[in-house]
Amino acid sequence: MSCCGGNRRSAPAAPTASRMVLFEYVGRTSLVVIGPATRTSYRFERTGARALVDARDRASLSSIPVLRQV
Repeated sequence: MSCCGGNRRSAPAAPTASRMVLFEYVGRTSLVVIGPATRTSYRFERTGARALVDARDRASLSSIPVLRQV
């Protein structure tokens, strides 16, 4: 006898290392960017700060002059 009626729902896949890209901030002050695809907030506190970014947000963050993909 099944306790859940056979209805199984899968949770959305969490980003994995293979779906993440590394960005480095080269600006002078802090910067917060919200990825348009995932709505994730990426915070860069100072020059040289790095953050792992979901690959779905990569194109958008690549268009920001003070961020570079590492």
